[in-house]
Amino acid sequence: MSDTPIWPGLVDTEHLKSEFVDLSNLLANAARDGDWDTVIEMVTESAWMTANQWRVTGSSWFAPLHQVAWNGAPVEVAEKLIELGAWRSLRTADGDRPIDIALRRNHLHLQDVLTVRTPSEHELEKYAAWDKRLDDLIKERTSVLGPVKYRPVTTEVIGLEPLEHMWFSYPGMYGGFKMGVHWDRLVVESWCRVVGGSGLAHVITKDRTVLVDSGFC
Repeated sequence: MSDTPIWPGLVDTEHLKSEFVDLSNLLANAARDGDWDTVIEMVTESAWMTANQWRVTGSSWFAPLHQVAWNGAPVEVAEKLIELGAWRSLRTADGDRPIDIALRRNHLHLQDVLTVRTPSEHELEKYAAWDKRLDDLIKERTSVLGPVKYRPVTTEVIGLEPLEHMWFSYPGMYGGFKMGVHWDRLVVESWCRVVGGSGLAHVITKDRTVLVDSGFC
């Protein structure tokens, strides 16, 4: 999964290495303070930090690109983070994308680089339905494991960036969930790599979740 964008949804410190939590704090602090050299260095050189990582122990879900928008950073910083995989469609806990923050704070020099297509009302309803059905599927697939706190996957990001696939690793599963959009449907493969034949494939639409394959991996 190393080449697949990762959903950094885990916010449960009991299931994360303390070093990871510390790094997320350092990255968030650097982005908050406008220390862009440190931000880019961490995203480039750390095996754990991505351009979309928010503070694990925080509640705002501000990733580096949101702080770029908040601080009015140079365009070159935004371009570099996007080159490193930052998602312009990623929303904060309040539902703001980087472009929303930049415009509200009158940082108009960032408008072009941060602009991402605004989904229609129909698309927003579709993504909301996908999010709910995907989260239900994740809970069903992991019901035998202990409870884990995580931010549910936002399928809007997969659809709008767009991403071929996204990966969400689940603690204790020794595997996780690989998601992609095909023919306007969300396709989800999930498996435990230490259990042969554990793979399941589901197709999610606005109205239903359908199992379409099993027994792989």
